[in-house]
Amino acid sequence: MVLDEAHRPLRLADLPEPSAGPGELLVRVEACGVCRTDLHIVDGELTRPKLPLVIGHQIVGEVVGEGRRVGIPWLGRTDGDCRYCRADLENLCDNAQFTGYDRDGGYAEFAVADERFCFPLSPEFSAIHGAPLLCAGLIGYRALRFTGDAERLGLYGFGSSAHIIAQVARHQGRRVFAFTRDGDEDGQEFARSEGADWAGGSSESPPEELDAAIIFAPVGALVPLALRAVRKGGVVVCAGIHMSDIPSFPYELLWEERVLRSVANLTRRDGEELLALAPTVPIKAEVETFALEDANEALDRMRSGRIRGSAVLNIAGASRGTNVL
Repeated sequence: MVLDEAHRPLRLADLPEPSAGPGELLVRVEACGVCRTDLHIVDGELTRPKLPLVIGHQIVGEVVGEGRRVGIPWLGRTDGDCRYCRADLENLCDNAQFTGYDRDGGYAEFAVADERFCFPLSPEFSAIHGAPLLCAGLIGYRALRFTGDAERLGLYGFGSSAHIIAQVARHQGRRVFAFTRDGDEDGQEFARSEGADWAGGSSESPPEELDAAIIFAPVGALVPLALRAVRKGGVVVCAGIHMSDIPSFPYELLWEERVLRSVANLTRRDGEELLALAPTVPIKAEVETFALEDANEALDRMRSGRIRGSAVLNIAGASRGTNVL
């Protein structure tokens, strides 16, 4: 599925099989998660993609000619030499390349990836249920780390990332308070089914003061609401790669040593830690599957908030593997 320009549907195309260069892998794609970042690219909110482009960066597949399985994430390559890479902040690399943005991604039968940035996966890894871990899970996990030891955790926007990270948070002994669109009773019931202690609309105040909050929804207006909900010294983490403008708010919401910070991209360490933790929890991603040619439908349903959990393209009829790992 090819994106020719922003604001246009993806085009089904018959492309030549790509070839792997030195240090790269040619991967037969089994499944690719549909991410809100994909939607930001299609909708022109991320403005510098290579075009034409095959989007998609939550890829599970088999290395052609080898039979081993790998996961391909958003971070596709770094220079390894800029000041951020040298400081162990490869997610901030000045010259990073991203899968499904600078490099063709996984809305296809084949993908090429830098082997250094692929994650080895066991044969039992479920392609369909595991694909969302490769971005929704990883970004959520990185955001969760920045909340420290917060016990009472608010999650604003209960979609792909939040329903995965709610499971990790509960495994760590935290209590989850879920915020959905106002009036979204189905979403709130879904959050409660995933173990949330409380679920309500984003404009509501939680029944208890929060220690930290993570904002997954790309809505800047949630920032002052989340700051108001956290305690003194609490943390609000913005986990999206794109967000609408944050409205002005009184300084008193930030005062008393509250912290507002963002999360950018991911590191290979994030992936290694989450994939090792996944079977211990165990993480069970709730997925809705779509055929490759139905990618536009999946994006449309995500745009309107009609996906429960994660959307995944089942590209190679992926069915083997019953657990996340």
